[in-house]
Amino acid sequence: MRQYHKKVMGHCLSMLSNYRDAEEATQDIFVKAYQSLSKFKRDSSFSTWIYRIATNYCLDILRKRNRRKNVSLDSLVEDEGDRVQKLFSVPPEADSVLENRELVEKILASIPEDYRTILTLREADGLEYQEIAAVLNISLDAVKGRLSRTRRYLQEHLQHLLGEKSVYIEGESHP
Repeated sequence: MRQYHKKVMGHCLSMLSNYRDAEEATQDIFVKAYQSLSKFKRDSSFSTWIYRIATNYCLDILRKRNRRKNVSLDSLVEDEGDRVQKLFSVPPEADSVLENRELVEKILASIPEDYRTILTLREADGLEYQEIAAVLNISLDAVKGRLSRTRRYLQEHLQHLLGEKSVYIEGESHP
């Protein structure tokens, strides 16, 4: 638990955008993992297995949350346009990272659940494509396709703010 607590907590926080919910989810995830330890087949790494449990658990919470309306990305961009544009500048300024955490959480909360999940696994948690495929139990091509659709979705919804620029995502090549 000590070895993976910080990573699982960060993953839950990225997906749920609420510290208290992430903290509760993390505790529940470790209880669930402990209870299911006998089912761990060792055909993947333990970290992949625990991420899969965490992702599925957080997705369940998000599905329950979706009963209430979230702010749309378009509405968020309208209200926070200058901050969103600065957030997606290439590359982000180091001193503004903490300042923008709340805005990032709002943006993540406003995008579709499947886009949020894949973006969180790749960008917030830093998982490699192969690891994401294992966590989500999908093919490598599906990971690439989903990430591409997610980036395209963000690009389309933020285009009027970004103009000629593209959405900056760490580790990806940009024109």
